[in-house]
Amino acid sequence: MEKKPKQTIMIHSDQGSQFSSYEWQTFLKEHNFKQSMSRRGNCHDNLVVESFFQLLKRERVKRKIYVTRAQAREDVFDYIEMFYNPVRRHGYNNGLFPVLFEKQYQARLGNV
Repeated sequence: MEKKPKQTIMIHSDQGSQFSSYEWQTFLKEHNFKQSMSRRGNCHDNLVVESFFQLLKRERVKRKIYVTRAQAREDVFDYIEMFYNPVRRHGYNNGLFPVLFEKQYQARLGNV
């Protein structure tokens, strides 16, 4: 499913330098994204993102050593696109995986 949302999409992050860089800010503007940045040292501001990264670390990258950045990027992409979104069930989504949850949500809105 290709996504081309008409409304602005909120992107959550911490205050890491990569998220305050000129390149990142330009990317956000070009794609109609709005940034939500947590307060310094407060992981509770973006619990959803913090939860995701905790799962990513625990389920995929823990104890792995990536030889190259490209290898790490490919492995994380594989985790997200081949497991997390289409397969991994989430309690918050009534046990649905994100792709199915989004499809049902879009159907309710009449966007499908």
